[in-house]
Amino acid sequence: MPRPEPKPLILVVEDEEELAKLICVHLEEAGMQAQICGRASHAARFLKRNFANLMLLDINLPDQSGFALLEELRLGDITIPTIFLTGNDLETAKVKALEIGGDDYVTKPFGYAELVARIRAVLRRSESRDDYKVTKNARVIDEPFEICGGTVHPGRLEIQFDEKIEKIGRKELGILSYLHDHEGIVITRKALIHSVWGIHADVKSRSLDQYIVKVRDLFKRHGRSLDAFRTVHGVGYIFDPSGQASPEVDG
Repeated sequence: MPRPEPKPLILVVEDEEELAKLICVHLEEAGMQAQICGRASHAARFLKRNFANLMLLDINLPDQSGFALLEELRLGDITIPTIFLTGNDLETAKVKALEIGGDDYVTKPFGYAELVARIRAVLRRSESRDDYKVTKNARVIDEPFEICGGTVHPGRLEIQFDEKIEKIGRKELGILSYLHDHEGIVITRKALIHSVWGIHADVKSRSLDQYIVKVRDLFKRHGRSLDAFRTVHGVGYIFDPSGQASPEVDG
């Protein structure tokens, strides 16, 4: 017997308690789970520790605006599909909401059937965006790129050294993509883990070390040096092909 599909979790960030409860009733009737946060700080704390499929976000919250909350989450590498749910129907507010990463904008009062339909539409779009991802930071539709004598082909999960082609794993692809995109700057271990595995992944530093060893061995087998990828003591790493890093960077 097939396992039932998991119910999507919707985070309702709304300080009007009765309205929030009513929204939750309709979401649960539509086959979803709901979690209420009455403050921006509560929502930020929840999302740092838990996963949610979508956030319904009021603009006017007691401790912080919904705009500021979404920008704070993005800066912390917490991405969640977001529908602004607000009494503010000014066009400037709608434009700002979409420009900072909101997926939809619903003004109060609203019909619950329409709200549920909009949530489902955003969930479908966010799922289709993730169809191309092989890690949090790498997609099969990304363009090939050069790194230390190898050509990485994300769409084929391959790396090419001259005429020799090798398959690479998803995490190795994610690590190489991150190095390529962050050349010349210090990379913390946490930033690398969060970018490749995801913000909520429970990945130990030892697991990251094992993947880095695999990446180094891959280049070594083909006579290529990955010496430009070096350890920064007590912090993480730096990928510095130009050799401009400070003397404090370890070999």
